Amino acid sequence: MQLKNVIDSPSGLRFMLDKLELQSGFARRSLLDMEMFTDTAAIQGSYDVLRHFARFLETTDRARVTTLLFKLQALKDIRTTIKNLEQHATLDDIELFELKHLAILAVDVKKLLTEHGMERVVEIPDLDKVVDILDPDGLKIATFYVYDSYCQQLKDLRVQMRQHPELQDELLLEAGELELEVRTDLSKQLCAFAPVIRQALTALAQIDIYLAKAAQMKQMGLCFPVISTDGTTRYRGLFHPQVKEALEANARQFQPVDISFDLKPTLITGANMGGKTVVLKTVTLCQYLFQFGFGIPATNAVIDVKSQVFFCIGDEQSVEKGLSSFAAEMRNIDAVIKASRKERKLLALIDEPARTTNPTEGAALVAALLQVLATADMSLILTTHYDIEPGEARCLRVKGFEDGVMNYSLIEVHDGEVPHEALNIAEALGIDTQWISQARTMIDIHAKNNRLL
Repeated sequence: MQLKNVIDSPSGLRFMLDKLELQSGFARRSLLDMEMFTDTAAIQGSYDVLRHFARFLETTDRARVTTLLFKLQALKDIRTTIKNLEQHATLDDIELFELKHLAILAVDVKKLLTEHGMERVVEIPDLDKVVDILDPDGLKIATFYVYDSYCQQLKDLRVQMRQHPELQDELLLEAGELELEVRTDLSKQLCAFAPVIRQALTALAQIDIYLAKAAQMKQMGLCFPVISTDGTTRYRGLFHPQVKEALEANARQFQPVDISFDLKPTLITGANMGGKTVVLKTVTLCQYLFQFGFGIPATNAVIDVKSQVFFCIGDEQSVEKGLSSFAAEMRNIDAVIKASRKERKLLALIDEPARTTNPTEGAALVAALLQVLATADMSLILTTHYDIEPGEARCLRVKGFEDGVMNYSLIEVHDGEVPHEALNIAEALGIDTQWISQARTMIDIHAKNNRLL
């Protein structure tokens, strides 16, 4: 699965990409085309490289970093030109300029990284010979022209054109033919370098991406994760960058949480506005960030590699397919069940399933879903506000109100009973006191009647 296929996940992945300070449009396209890592070695290798770039930003003076970033702004997508070269086409002046520009850029960036012992972190192939072919006068200027140095006959002809302007039309035609011969010869010489030119283009985009990821880690306070070896994922100090930014903009603080889960279902209960959905969004976000090689928003993280990620968040509608919220939700959860019977190592995060149906059927659907997925080789985190029998599921609950303030910490409990804090929350929000008071009276009457029965 490519990053562009999940960027609009409601987890907040697009926010992270929008905050990534990439220097070139080509690097952004390359990142969006990136396949999600599902191999442990590939993930570890990606983070090893990212560590090098994080140290580079920490230990290199700002002027040199700025120089490197400025150079990377010149990176262009010239894959079409490279493809034409591979197909033995005669390149025009613009295409030859693109190759020269890239070759000079690659040489400059490689030199800068070599000065800091980074030449083997992301290897840029040697394009000095390409520069020599396209820059016969050694000017090191990123422009292209069919230079006099390429052909003595062409050089002589151009002299005649300047000396005899009355013959210019006739000589211009002859000069055009000679220039075409030069371009054809240059294209033949460069054809052998097409593979390394393509490698250099990819390497420069990777350098841009790794620098942006490293800078984002520092700016947002992200951590390097450890790859889990026992199937358990553990987060300490987990936070959602987008929610945190929004709260801080209103002079409020985000409360980080700790959570761990394995191949046993995990049920999270708590009142509305208890932060359950944010937890699911953050765990989903972190799994994607991990398997695309980004820093993780937590104090520390140990993350298990998954083959596929499902995030089913309630209150979805599929207008195009004519589906209601409930129907769309049921289809999404059904896809999780079907996938669990075919694949291993899935991660499914399901937020408040069946919230839009009546409480009796809703609670039954949630309890049954836990039973159906309990034996699957997958990690499941499910939130609910229904009181249900959790079965074999591990139960976590949002701690809730303490001294009139919401505590979003997750505590382990031994049943699926949901705390009744809706009225406390409404009261804290400053909702109409008569409404809240009347609701409390009705709850007391209902409880009294139940005791009498």
